[in-house]
Amino acid sequence: MALRLFRLVVPSGAAAWKAVSPVATAQIHTSAVSNLRYGWWAYALGERTTSHFKENSKIISIDGNLACGKGVLAQKLADKLGMLYMPEPDIHYVDKMTKEKVPLDKTFNGNCSLEKFYLEPKASDGNSYRLQCWMYLMRLLQYSDAVEHLLSTGQGVILERSPFSDIVFLEAMFKEGFIRKQCVDHYNEVKGVSICEFLPPHLVIYVDLPAEEVQKNLKASGKVLYQSFSFSFKNLYLIFSEEAEVLAYDATQAQDIERVVEDIEYLKFEKGPWLEQDDVTFHHIRMLVEDKQRVANMTCIPRYLPEVTVGAHEFDAAYYAFKSLPGKKYAEGYNEDVGDKGIWLK
Repeated sequence: MALRLFRLVVPSGAAAWKAVSPVATAQIHTSAVSNLRYGWWAYALGERTTSHFKENSKIISIDGNLACGKGVLAQKLADKLGMLYMPEPDIHYVDKMTKEKVPLDKTFNGNCSLEKFYLEPKASDGNSYRLQCWMYLMRLLQYSDAVEHLLSTGQGVILERSPFSDIVFLEAMFKEGFIRKQCVDHYNEVKGVSICEFLPPHLVIYVDLPAEEVQKNLKASGKVLYQSFSFSFKNLYLIFSEEAEVLAYDATQAQDIERVVEDIEYLKFEKGPWLEQDDVTFHHIRMLVEDKQRVANMTCIPRYLPEVTVGAHEFDAAYYAFKSLPGKKYAEGYNEDVGDKGIWLK
């Protein structure tokens, strides 16, 4: 599968994804930094997730149509509530988390292009579905980052969209004829075996903006909004209504941050699977979300689909192309071509 190329980019474990505090250790080798991570020993020695939780230890997802002001609302809410704001991921989310100085080629980022989707959404090479698949993975990885941050620090997180609402894009693409029915079946199977491992957001805030206004906002950027996207988003609350709190505003109401904050404070958060968790289940969730390779592997299923299937020769070519990039031949810190020193002492 094309998504298996993800393994070339990100090493196993959460070290490449998480900014951890360096801890000095006494050792023979010259490398004086060791990254301590949560694990079985931490739990056995008394680390308990619920001890970090506070009033605003929640995950909030801001959903809505394109160009409706989600980002502004999310940023202001995060500042007001003392929560961490995570902007919507793009196809280069992996590059940002691995701190690439220059974004890697699309070959190592799902082999898809957002620009091509806007220009040629019905491209015969399957770009539209590869983009959908890759963006689902990016949202899943970002959501695992958000859950990891919440469970590790107790600080709440506000996201722009989540993997739970990602399906609205798939439905719109299918209605517009951008992807085949087989792609829909493949996506549903992938999501069915992956999203079930995660708890949904505590709260979903839906920002509504008429399609006509969205079209007006997008004209300057040359992007096209298809009517199906608007219809899909309007039914979004049905996805969450049983497992999460839902608030809905129009674009004007969403600008009144004080009102939104007051509405959030009135919520009791008395439904959803978060209430059923304890320190034992939170421990297993933390073990999952800090292992990003394990999260990514959930999206790889043994199904042949021309849009995303990669042959052995193509995979080998991508592998050696990646290894030929500066600093990628060996593990980080062991590549002389990017100026690493004292390699033989490490």
